[in-house]
Amino acid sequence: MRILSGIQPTGDKHLGNYFGAIRRWAEQQHGADCFHPIVDLHAITIPKEPGELRESTLSLAALLVACGLDPAVATVFVQSHVPEHPRLAWVLECMTPYGDLRRMPQYREKSAKEHGFGVALLTYPVLQAADILLYRADAVPVGEDQRQHLELARDIAQRFNNRFGDVFTVPAGTYPEIGAKLMDLQDPTSRMSTSADSDAGVLRLLDPPDVIRRKLRSAVTDSGREIVRSPDKPGVTNLIEILAATLGEAPEAIETRYEGQGYGTFKADVAEAVVGLLEPIQRRYGDLRADSDELHRILTVGAEKAHAVAAATLARAHEAVGFVAP
Repeated sequence: MRILSGIQPTGDKHLGNYFGAIRRWAEQQHGADCFHPIVDLHAITIPKEPGELRESTLSLAALLVACGLDPAVATVFVQSHVPEHPRLAWVLECMTPYGDLRRMPQYREKSAKEHGFGVALLTYPVLQAADILLYRADAVPVGEDQRQHLELARDIAQRFNNRFGDVFTVPAGTYPEIGAKLMDLQDPTSRMSTSADSDAGVLRLLDPPDVIRRKLRSAVTDSGREIVRSPDKPGVTNLIEILAATLGEAPEAIETRYEGQGYGTFKADVAEAVVGLLEPIQRRYGDLRADSDELHRILTVGAEKAHAVAAATLARAHEAVGFVAP
């Protein structure tokens, strides 16, 4: 089983990213052949300041390893270090109907907000397809917001294979369980997001302990005292989910433990659990960011492993469409 899941080096990653994706990657790396590109080519779809992009790419690489991805087991690499990605994307763009890309919901949303946007805002789902198909991935973990993009990748693979033969693996999508997403601490009806208007509702993986405690202390609850999950208590429900995920326990066990207790004790316990979870991650992250040579070595090894697989797939695609081999 080969699994591919990429992540953009934009925004400071938060606890929702960890529980929804990164922790699962670390858990599955010993049972599958896992590829995890840091997709910096996608990051420039919306213009970025070069120094900021460079720093965020290296920081994310260090954070992934600190969170448990073992570069000796999983293939962690920077997308732009493997030139086969844009090369295959061009071939696939030539075979992807314009109308399919215009229908992508994220294109419609972003193009309505951005002025003078580049053509990549329209075509980047084809680059996503190339990211997946280059590694002949069997499964691609995605959120609901990426379901249509994965379906496009499947359509592109099937269309190519129908015309040129069995070149690409048609990937299956795997989707997070209900409840895998965390909500904003200040607006528990909205998802926790790297691009939230207010930082107060987002638990960043690199937030200092005192910041984590302050954010959780001021988290929105309600006027009652019961620590139970309910549609009428989205703030408390979110805190229960956070503690359950942090401790690896069922939410029902959390409700039973805090029956009859007040919000103050509950929030303090959530904060200490999150601080305890993130402390070793932050320590390992600091060690990696301080050792630039080791971080670059990890990324070099990952790119070499990725290139070996991607180059073979690209050669098959080039041969299939009739390019003369160099």
